[in-house]
Amino acid sequence: MKADIDIADLRQQVEKVAKTSETLNIAGQSAMQLIYDNVPAYKWIGIYWLSGNELKLGPYVGAATDHTVIEVGKGVCGQAVADNENQLVSDVRELDNYLACSIKTRSEIVVLIKDENGKVLGQIDADGHGVNDFNKDDEEFLEFVAALMVKFNC
Repeated sequence: MKADIDIADLRQQVEKVAKTSETLNIAGQSAMQLIYDNVPAYKWIGIYWLSGNELKLGPYVGAATDHTVIEVGKGVCGQAVADNENQLVSDVRELDNYLACSIKTRSEIVVLIKDENGKVLGQIDADGHGVNDFNKDDEEFLEFVAALMVKFNC
């Protein structure tokens, strides 16, 4: 995450919209929009919810995608669930298992949304157009957002 972004302020804004939204869908959409509008590297960001052995696209901001349903184990998103761990990909062109949403995408980060028992409920997925657009600071920030989505969902 770039140093010129006020992460503390963005965290507060995301937390406020999550707490004041009437539904989980509105909370997710509002949070994704805030992130998209404030972090230039995030060219697409959305939430996929886990349903059985599939991830189903929820709220997102960015270009439309054909990947509205992704099987667990397929692509970066499906692999995150299969491995039960976040994914931080510097350059998607180096992956054999990548599901291309846009020819412009070069970086991807997937952060799992887990309940208090560690059960995967979904994930936050973001794409960037540059190599190495995401780092551990992005992962930490998106984990914070994911935890807000869990609190709202309870």
